[in-house]
Amino acid sequence: MKKIQPINAYVLIEMDEEAEETTAGGIIIPETAKEKPSEGKVIGIAADASEQIAVGDRVIYKSFSGTNITFDGTDYLLVPASDILAKYVKVDSI
Repeated sequence: MKKIQPINAYVLIEMDEEAEETTAGGIIIPETAKEKPSEGKVIGIAADASEQIAVGDRVIYKSFSGTNITFDGTDYLLVPASDILAKYVKVDSI
C-alpha cells in the first residue's frame, strides 16, 4: 500500500468536491471558469510543518496556493503550512 507523506513544511489537503454548476439558463460552467476551492481536510503533514494543525482538521488556505496532484483517483493539494489561514474548531458558544 502506498501513501503520500508531505515533507519540507508542506501539508496534504483533500479538496472539497465541487458540484457541477449550471446557470439559470441551463449553461454548464466549465471547471476552468470556476474559482478554485480554498478549504479542505488535512490528510498528511510534514514533521516540520506546524503544531497548530493535525490530520483530520478542516482548514482554510490561501486561494491559488499549492500544487494539485492526483493519487489513486483522488485530487489533493500540497500546500505550504504558511499558506494555511485558519482551521474549523468546535466551540460551546460564541
